[in-house]
Amino acid sequence: MTDILGPGAGLASVVGEQPDPVLFATVSGAHLYGFPSRDSDVDLRGVHVLPTADLVGLREPEETRSRMWFQDGTEMDLVTHDLRKFVRLMLRRNGYVLEQLLSPLVVRTSDEHRELISLAPEVLTRHHAHHYRGFAATQWRLFEKSGELKPLLYTFRVLLTGIHLMRSGEVQADLPTLAGQIASPAYLADLITAKAEREHGPADIPRARVEQDVERLHVLLDEAQEASALPDAPSAYDALHAFVVRVRLDGFGGGQDVVPGAEGVLAALPAPGGALQR
Repeated sequence: MTDILGPGAGLASVVGEQPDPVLFATVSGAHLYGFPSRDSDVDLRGVHVLPTADLVGLREPEETRSRMWFQDGTEMDLVTHDLRKFVRLMLRRNGYVLEQLLSPLVVRTSDEHRELISLAPEVLTRHHAHHYRGFAATQWRLFEKSGELKPLLYTFRVLLTGIHLMRSGEVQADLPTLAGQIASPAYLADLITAKAEREHGPADIPRARVEQDVERLHVLLDEAQEASALPDAPSAYDALHAFVVRVRLDGFGGGQDVVPGAEGVLAALPAPGGALQR
């Protein structure tokens, strides 16, 4: 994977400057999905831990924090949720947060991060198919309006992620890896190569052909959900409740930076995208 961040990006130092301890921070978005462009922004996602006083007083807690800046011409975007909000999202068949939690592109980690990862298999359900089906429908509508590569690749990525999850109980976000495991259109590799040159480039492929392939994957997702061995409901509610209470009351001292602040995280960490086996 190309090191678009370059020396001096300082991702770890930016995470360390947050007002409350960060339990973990990872790279998500196109870099995690296996089709970044030369001009892609860098999406950092993670969890911060608010002090208990922030949750019991009169003021509304800052459960979600966002920061955007430019580094050597590259847009950087950091979004973190408070631990309680993030765990609640985990329990709501939310594929986004699981992919962020399990991303192998780790900027900051901690013992608590690893513990949360160990609990993640127990939140996977057959109903996560709804998340990926809905996300695919939204991206397909964007593709129909714009004709751009980006929403088309997102459409394929989320459908394949959903199929793979339903079949294997494994979260896999990397499109090239998924295309090698599930029968996929041969032109995907060319589309990924084309997108590497430009974030908002057009999809130079017949619309009817693409529509047929997307419809086929929707059918496969429906069939995979119907046959899935995943449960109907998460089983980790009590364990996650106890985890949140313990981290909140015992305190959280902070995480460990995986990548030195002066080095590009994407050069230092492995690709393809992360996987979780249930």
